[in-house]
Amino acid sequence: MWLIEKVKTKIKKEKITFKIATEEWLGLKKRTVKQSTYSNYRYGINKYLLPQFEKFTIKALENYDFNEFVDELNQDYSPKTVRDIITKLKSILYYIQDEYGANIKIKKIISPQLEQVPLAILNKRETKKLEKHCLNENNLKSLGIVICLNIGLRIGELCALKWKNIDLDKREIRVRKTLQRIYDEKTGKTKVIIDTPKSKKSVRNIPISNKIYEALKNIKNGAKDEAFFLTGDINQYIEPRTYENIYKDILEKTKISKKYNFHVLRHTFSTNCIEAGMDIKSLSELLGHSSVEITLNKYVHSSYKTKKKYLEKL
Repeated sequence: MWLIEKVKTKIKKEKITFKIATEEWLGLKKRTVKQSTYSNYRYGINKYLLPQFEKFTIKALENYDFNEFVDELNQDYSPKTVRDIITKLKSILYYIQDEYGANIKIKKIISPQLEQVPLAILNKRETKKLEKHCLNENNLKSLGIVICLNIGLRIGELCALKWKNIDLDKREIRVRKTLQRIYDEKTGKTKVIIDTPKSKKSVRNIPISNKIYEALKNIKNGAKDEAFFLTGDINQYIEPRTYENIYKDILEKTKISKKYNFHVLRHTFSTNCIEAGMDIKSLSELLGHSSVEITLNKYVHSSYKTKKKYLEKL
């Protein structure tokens, strides 16, 4: 019996290809992850992994030096992109190892190190200038920037926001959906989807300040509940890439550096909350992070000025 199983395993290793095993892995993932995550897996596999390993048998994978592949990627892509590709590859290889009894040298695969880049945020002068300009423009698209700067919404959450999600009586914004463009495996092109947010913790109610309340109250003008906030239209939305361009145009008008991507608004909000003394659990809930650890690792880094202030108290 043992000998029969050994022969079967040998046959599988010589016949099962990386592509076959990857399709099996994707089939399992499709049942357990969000559509956008599955789409990301499929796109990355089709673009980076299948061209290299599609016809490799399990036996060939056992004898392959994957660091040669990593070196090739390092020449063409950023460390972050390479790490993302290798993370997908390792997950598939671990599946092959478990499912087919393969002996692949997965732990010897070396991913590039990521440099610790200081978090980009708007300074006080830039924040005030941007906010003042947007409030003076007094239109929905500009107000969206003020909202993100003051409550930390992700760009996809803002693009999916409808007036029914804004409760002016209770003075809160209810985050229920996110809008994003994903890869469609059926067409090989991209499509826009409106889905539930990034994690369960991302479904949240966020209180709004008096400043945001007044701005929203003055601009609602009888907008229908089902209308998208940024357009005031039931049938028309703005997707993140388009809204990022609107944001960059406003940066240009205000003569603020265009190096600041849209996510900087969320970073700025988070940093301002920390400096104001907000506790980490509250901030984590406002941001919709899946865990407090994410908030701690990303935003809680004492500045030199803060360290000096506490040392003076000793």
